[in-house]
Amino acid sequence: MEWRVKPVLPVTKLMGAVAALVLAAAFAEGDPLRWVLAGALAVGATGWALRDLLIPVRLAADTDGVTVVTGVARRRHLPWSAIERVRVDSRSRRGLRSEMLEIDAGDALYLYSANDLGALPEDVVTQLADLRS
Repeated sequence: MEWRVKPVLPVTKLMGAVAALVLAAAFAEGDPLRWVLAGALAVGATGWALRDLLIPVRLAADTDGVTVVTGVARRRHLPWSAIERVRVDSRSRRGLRSEMLEIDAGDALYLYSANDLGALPEDVVTQLADLRS
């Protein structure tokens, strides 16, 4: 099983990069600092979108264990015996609720949002529990 980034996210990030450049063109009026800031924002958002396009699968699982993405593009395979706990971490702040899938591997903690997984974290926990047993 694989869980991947929602396809709309890289498109939205690329639109944000274009919007930064359009706003700079509209309001910078020769101000080099605004152009530098807009360019840095555009480069950052484009890089972030490219990561989502080139490495869309954030989490994969089978009967042997799970494969997680670490850092920008590295993958790490964790056998089920190395995983101490899989749970959903729910928090409420200022009236907003956020849920993250948490995979505790002892030496590392891997967190995934619904946007990273393309599915609700509760559903992924259930599917991972089925694979693990």
